[in-house]
Amino acid sequence: MTISTFEFDVLVIGGGGAGLRAALQLGASGRKVAVLTKVFPTRSHTVAAQGGINAALGNHPEDGDDDWRWHMWDTIMGSDSMADQDAVEYMCKNAPATVYELEHMGLPFSRFDDGRIYQRAFGGQSRHYGKDLVHRTCASADRTGHAMLHTLYQQNVKANTNFFNEWFVLDLVKAGDNAIAGVMALNMENGEIAFFKARATILATGGAGRIYQSTTNAHINTGDGLGMVLRAGFPLQDMEMWQFHPTGVYGTGILVTEGCRGEGGYLLNKDGERFMERYAPHLKDLSCRDIVSRSSMMEILDGKGCGPNGDHVMLKISHLGEDIINQRLPSVRKIAMTFAGVDPVKDPIPVLPTCHYMMGGVPTNFNGQALSIDQNGNDVVIEGLYAAGECACVSVHGANRLGANSLLDIVVFGRAAGIHVEEALDAGLTQHQASQDDIDAAMSRYQRWEHSTDGEKVHVLRDEMQAVMQQSFGVFRSADKMAEGMKQLTQLRERLQHAVLEDKSKAFNTARIEALELDNLMAVAMATAVQANARTESRGAHSRYDYPDRDDKNWLKHVAVFDDGQLHDRAVNMKPREVEPVPVQAREH
Repeated sequence: MTISTFEFDVLVIGGGGAGLRAALQLGASGRKVAVLTKVFPTRSHTVAAQGGINAALGNHPEDGDDDWRWHMWDTIMGSDSMADQDAVEYMCKNAPATVYELEHMGLPFSRFDDGRIYQRAFGGQSRHYGKDLVHRTCASADRTGHAMLHTLYQQNVKANTNFFNEWFVLDLVKAGDNAIAGVMALNMENGEIAFFKARATILATGGAGRIYQSTTNAHINTGDGLGMVLRAGFPLQDMEMWQFHPTGVYGTGILVTEGCRGEGGYLLNKDGERFMERYAPHLKDLSCRDIVSRSSMMEILDGKGCGPNGDHVMLKISHLGEDIINQRLPSVRKIAMTFAGVDPVKDPIPVLPTCHYMMGGVPTNFNGQALSIDQNGNDVVIEGLYAAGECACVSVHGANRLGANSLLDIVVFGRAAGIHVEEALDAGLTQHQASQDDIDAAMSRYQRWEHSTDGEKVHVLRDEMQAVMQQSFGVFRSADKMAEGMKQLTQLRERLQHAVLEDKSKAFNTARIEALELDNLMAVAMATAVQANARTESRGAHSRYDYPDRDDKNWLKHVAVFDDGQLHDRAVNMKPREVEPVPVQAREH
């Protein structure tokens, strides 16, 4: 097989918000940057983010001043004390400047009458350290991610970033035990294979929600960067922490933004009761997502669900009025009419908690440097490898992410990774050299599928895996269900090694891409299962029937997992660099 070689200063894998912001930071400074993305950049999953981006601007006329320290406190409290406080401090302190930078790039934020950026309420956001609700979420109607992604793409075109669209990255190319020389990638248009060499590689491949049957994630969210990292012998962190969004459209999982509740919408059970007032009397429908999701599931399990099967709840926004809905939630109205068959101006939307976001990922510091763990249990920087966005675990979200912190995360840490790479290049970062054995290792997965002749079909194994994850590792978990799930996943992973790719054609072979994606999904599912089974407590999004309480003595820590199932503890960083630490305390509901 003929393999082409391309050489750049920096590779960015993924064309979503984190990848484009990192690429822009480097491209604007004259670096030779390549963005490899399996879809056209403006079709990356960032485009689906609806609600907004958090920043303590204090623009809302009802609020008065806001402070990034209050934002930091909310984020750490929402994380169930598991977020790294130095990273949260960095993110929240940089949030206002980040939003204004995006505004100056041309992002069309909604506005108040006086021209200032519009801000809405979102779950878990407060002033004065939890005392008052605050409007902190900057929004472009309910299409904020769409506006952000297009803005960043336009800026990258201006900066002459090199785009390799519809290229699927197969694996990282190692250079020794702890360095990355680049990646092997497949041109989806014609089947060409190429070795992309670079002094630094930034993973920005997004989430992996497609391990579940019901998810708000796009079909492209298959954990490709995570699979690459595991196969390269490096760990992932906190993979048991999957956020279930309270309001996925019943039957499809398509997201209905938290902005609905931020504008004044609320959830109802079959009796027409606003049940969140019972579960969270202080924050009610604007409690953190893990709390609202569990509350909805408890209503359903208690026989108070809606519909003929009693298996969902209702989201009511009709009282906001048609003008407000059309102005601030236009996409929600279209989604509800198209996928739920209801007009929210008149009727409530049927919703159900749905897999939405991955708090875990590639462990990094707040410069975006990817980390591994040595034989003594110490952190080691992986030379030449960075990660940012949902595929990274920096960790600003800990056990539960606050709504509208995700768009902030991707832009702040995409920029941070770009800055650190730029500084490393200036300091003489060298190109690591890969051997032929290293290249062959990165090609082995492609070759396995290429030479498969008989076995099970990909879609059969994928459907079974998603069903196992939904049933055994969903909103509520228990040892017996997870043990059965682990057994099934282990068998599925073995069966996958003998699956078949029947279509070996080269041009736009989507069957080949789905087979390669399933390898990544299976690796992520196994990492999730191993870590969920190990964490014998309930914290944030990880909720166990058999261990219902939070256990700070034994489990206030990160856990890293390798592909062989080995687990290693990592301490939560409780020391911000500039302000006093947020003490570990119970969350207020």
